[in-house]
Amino acid sequence: MSINYSRRRVLLHWVSAAIILWALVSGFYVAFNPVSASTEQWIGSLNVSLTTLFIPFFVWRACLFFGALEARGTASSFTQWLALAVHTLIYLVIGIVLVTGVLMMKSAISVFGIVHIPQPLGDPALIELANTVHTLSCVVLAMLVALHLCAVLWHEFSGRRVVRRMSFAKPAGTIQSAQR
Repeated sequence: MSINYSRRRVLLHWVSAAIILWALVSGFYVAFNPVSASTEQWIGSLNVSLTTLFIPFFVWRACLFFGALEARGTASSFTQWLALAVHTLIYLVIGIVLVTGVLMMKSAISVFGIVHIPQPLGDPALIELANTVHTLSCVVLAMLVALHLCAVLWHEFSGRRVVRRMSFAKPAGTIQSAQR
């Protein structure tokens, strides 16, 4: 089963990938390496702003993904079912990361210093729980991203050009059929 993605879905995929990869790599870097307080503050502030702005785009992307599932029907083979299950798990874990990222805030959420969203939780125990779930879900997301990248490489080296389908350069004849 070959899926052709619309330019909208391709754009949302690559914007999502850039934000998620940046947030994961920079977040783990700050967590596991000695950095100055100003670097930690700068990266933390940038990541909070980026991921807060990312939430509505993620919701849009998830709606497009799950809407396309209904149009496609059920997976016809085990490998298609497995790919669908892993992609669904990726969406679920990203959702958990985003929600717990908001809930673990110990102060108001500042989006590039322009918009301020009140701190959602006031109970320190709940904030700590959200922080723990956030950290664990980030580890799971990093593993799922690594699995996703390995699957992409495996498909590419097996002759199934999945990167081309998720790019803006579409083979002739696929532009009109890419309505998802």
